[in-house]
Amino acid sequence: MAYITAKKIKMSQIFKEDRVIPVTLVAVLDVPENTEIAENASVKIVGTTKGRGFQGGVKRWGFHGGPKTHGQKDRLRAPGSIGATAPQRVLKGHKMAGHMGVDRKTVKNVKVIAWNSEAKTMALKGAIPGASGSKIKIYL
Repeated sequence: MAYITAKKIKMSQIFKEDRVIPVTLVAVLDVPENTEIAENASVKIVGTTKGRGFQGGVKRWGFHGGPKTHGQKDRLRAPGSIGATAPQRVLKGHKMAGHMGVDRKTVKNVKVIAWNSEAKTMALKGAIPGASGSKIKIYL
């Protein structure tokens, strides 16, 4: 399957037919030969998500934390119990604090809103994984 290597520039918006369409502007770096890019085509985007570093359970998994009252102190964002006493270990796959982000993410059915062959820029509908300046692959 052929893919285009591109670099994410920034998020923006385009006004078409009295509607505002959020787009991600992309600079195309490498196009294989005999590749046609058509507007309104659906493409698959593969990129690396933004890194968030080491995060707690509240940000990483959406845990609600403990109560502010009833004798609690310094337990607001704590994860709570991590298992029963019977197995005497933490079971695999348990949601805990840890490293977040910098994962390979695939977004399917992204529409090509605009393609400028002279400037080698493309406007893709919606958000795309990764920070500004990160490289992505566009599968046609």
